[in-house]
Amino acid sequence: MLSYRHAFHAGNNADVLKHSVLIALLRHFNQKETPYAYIDTHAGAGLYSLTEGYATKNGEFLNGIARLWERDDLPAPLADYRDMIRAFNPDGALRFYPGSPLIAQRVMRTSDRLRLFELHPTDFQLLTEHCRPMKRQAQVQKTDGFVGLRAVLPPPSRRGLILIDPSYENRDDCRQIVAAVREGLKRFATGVFAIWYPCLQRRDIDELRRKLRALPIKWLDVTLNTRRPAADGFGMHGSGLFIINPPWQLDSLLQQYLPFLTKLLADDDSAHFALEQE
Repeated sequence: MLSYRHAFHAGNNADVLKHSVLIALLRHFNQKETPYAYIDTHAGAGLYSLTEGYATKNGEFLNGIARLWERDDLPAPLADYRDMIRAFNPDGALRFYPGSPLIAQRVMRTSDRLRLFELHPTDFQLLTEHCRPMKRQAQVQKTDGFVGLRAVLPPPSRRGLILIDPSYENRDDCRQIVAAVREGLKRFATGVFAIWYPCLQRRDIDELRRKLRALPIKWLDVTLNTRRPAADGFGMHGSGLFIINPPWQLDSLLQQYLPFLTKLLADDDSAHFALEQE
């Protein structure tokens, strides 16, 4: 929906999970010389201020990246993620948080390519500006990512990571995700698809995960809940990533740091994580 702005949530606990896993996935792709494509269906603005504007309204980053910022005991994958965010804050103070496209570009090689879709007019303009220094590597389009995805699969190199990360404010998002994944797998059966989802007390989220799990594919479903669900049924109590065609040993890597991360991000004693796969 065009009313949604990720800036309100930049650097929150969901971003910590999503982006730490994203970096791990891209590091895996970098192990082979063949170039690959990173495709982001809902790319956002690219970079967010944490000291002014939307992010200061609820201060969600205080319960996310801020809890990792000064730690000297982070497991290696989390230290890698935290150091990536520090690269956007060279004076050492936590002032900015990068979105998925800028994080991805920092990990990727110059031979790799980014295809970024963003429909919100303001965020599209901001994303275009933030991606200007990498204009030879990144292509930004003001298009619905669910529509744009069909036109870019399969990528020329036949290697690629697709991040699907809508707002979920539109109740039709779940249906569109399943349709996009089914169509995407027909065009690019070996692609790695990472679908982020919020943990909400909503039937459509449960139905989304059930339908994705029913696809004839290998998958890895990781969730991290930071608090118990609210008594009134509202609000997000965690988030997850459903990964199709997960790289070998990704589950082992996640097992290395998710227990630590769960304790670090916990808001009450019900915090827990889960790793399930087929």
